[in-house]
Order: sequence, then C-alpha cells, then structure tokens
Amino acid sequence: MTRAAKFADKLLYLVSPALLLGLWQALLMMGYGDRRFIPAPTDIFWRFISVVSTGELEQHVAVTLWRTFAGYFIGAIPGIAVGLLMAMFRPVRIFFDPLIAMLFPIPKVALMPLLLLAFGFGDASKIALVATGVFFPVVVNTYAGAANIDRIYWDVAKNYGASQWIVFSRIVLFGAMPMIFAGLRIALAVAFIVLIASEFVATKTGLGFLIWNSWQLMEVDFMFAGIVTIGLLGLIFSVVFDWIEKRAVPWKLRDRG
Repeated sequence: MTRAAKFADKLLYLVSPALLLGLWQALLMMGYGDRRFIPAPTDIFWRFISVVSTGELEQHVAVTLWRTFAGYFIGAIPGIAVGLLMAMFRPVRIFFDPLIAMLFPIPKVALMPLLLLAFGFGDASKIALVATGVFFPVVVNTYAGAANIDRIYWDVAKNYGASQWIVFSRIVLFGAMPMIFAGLRIALAVAFIVLIASEFVATKTGLGFLIWNSWQLMEVDFMFAGIVTIGLLGLIFSVVFDWIEKRAVPWKLRDRG
C-alpha cells in the first residue's frame, strides 16, 4: 500500500466520528434539544479542557485503567491457556465445556455483591469482576480458533512425530492467533463495560464514579466529558490492537488483501 493510500485510509477513519460530532453540534445550534441536558460537543470540549487542567480527570482515568488492565491480564492469560488446552486435549474440553456453558450467560455485574463480600470495597473486587468478564470471551474465541485449524496440519505433525510442544507452539498457537486477537478485542470492551458499571456504586474514584456523581449533581457537561473519555480510550486501544495485530498476525492481513 502506498503512502498516499495509507494517508487516505487514516482520513477516512476519522470521517464518521467527525460527521457524528458535526451533526450533534448542528442540531443543538438549530434548537433541537436542550443544552442544559444534552450539551453540545463544544460545551463538552471546554469542560474537558477545564477538568484536564485541574488534574481531576487524569486521576479518575488512571484508577480506571489500573483496574481494567489488572483484571484484563488476570482474566485473559488463563483464558488463552484454557482455550488452547481445550482444543488439544479432549478431557480438558469435556471438563470445561459445561462450566463455560453454565457461567458465561450470567451477567458479570450480577456477581458484584458476591465479590464485594469476598474482596471488600477496594480495587480487588473490581479487578476480580473484570477478570471474570474477560475470561469467557477469550476462552471461547481461543478455543474456536484452535478447534477450526485445518485437520491436515494436525495429521502432518502426527505423521512426522512432532512433540506436543511443537504441535502447541507451531500449529495450535499460531493457527488460533486471529481468533485470539478477536477475543482479546471483545474482552477489552467487556472489561470497560463491567468496570464502569461497578464504579457507579461501589467506589469513590474512577470514570464510572465521575459519570454517576456528575449526573447526581446535574453537571451534565462533566458527565459527558467522562463518557467521551471512555470513547477516546476505546478508540486509542483499538488503534493499538491493530498495530499489535499487524505484527503478530501478518498473514491474516495478507489474506485480506
């Protein structure tokens, strides 16, 4: 891909957010909606600048990111391991299948009271909630990716007497990589969703607390600044995931053309 084409792709990537913000601003300026309850993007922008300059927003963001990534790695690493082992060993799959089928549909936020009893009102309960929410999409996607590897690769490895480690490291892991990244991407969104929901009620810090407290005080522009911050974090991490995936799974991108 040429440099001009890459630049055009980057511009196109920004078109939909810009159009959304422009339409939002235009409708409010034409009188559609009450700016006391639905502030314009410019109102949110100036409030965003204000809270960044005081350092208040950065404190909430730092707390939320710590809880998110601590729980994310605690949940994702075992999820990848279990998913790969399920694909390689039938007894492991038989053991975990009913547990995943039973526990995956349970809304993870519903576990918050139990986790509060077990871990208290500190960070540990939020991290445990995130880890629980992350584990299931990662393990399901990892297993799906490994289980759908073409059978011929397994047969070739068996015929040449490949060890279990070779089968794991050269076939299962690399074959499941695209689906692993898909699961990790979904899991990151889930991590933010369950954490923000838990921060509404069980903490005095974090973006969830900022949003809920601002709503209670009717500081709607501050509330929207928190919501926009979450959206920006999601966009940033999406770009980071794309960058990592291009280097970890280059053959997937070649297949796309």
